[in-house]
Amino acid sequence: MSVALDANILLYAANADDARHEAARRALSELAGGPEVVYLFRPVVMAFLRIATRESVFPQPLSSGEALAMVGDLLAREHVFSPGEDELFWDALQGSAREQGARGGLVTDSHILALMRRHGVRAIVTHDRDFRRFDGIVARDPFARVVVAAVKL
Repeated sequence: MSVALDANILLYAANADDARHEAARRALSELAGGPEVVYLFRPVVMAFLRIATRESVFPQPLSSGEALAMVGDLLAREHVFSPGEDELFWDALQGSAREQGARGGLVTDSHILALMRRHGVRAIVTHDRDFRRFDGIVARDPFARVVVAAVKL
């Protein structure tokens, strides 16, 4: 099984001031520990680097070195991959973008989705509900509470 990682998990893990920080760090630690294959696609990396270093977003933004080190630590693991676009990517992007009439933030989600489909990844660890819109994709939210209903026998 393989899974893609979304930028919001990295951002919550990097932001100690966020209420989701500890849960995100646990999820990231589990993924980093393997053995599940993890895809850290380039649009995700770029979003993380851009947002985590901005003073207007983070109360205590990461330095470029800290943000790069966080990504580098993940990419140094044998089970973490960061493939890019290939010659068939444009067709995959068009299909993903058309699927939901992608505009605004859904354009980036469509980009990630196209990369997932090109590399056979069917699950993404994210807090972004928009990924639930796409057919064939499982959005695993590490912050969702599991509610178990009692069953009478």
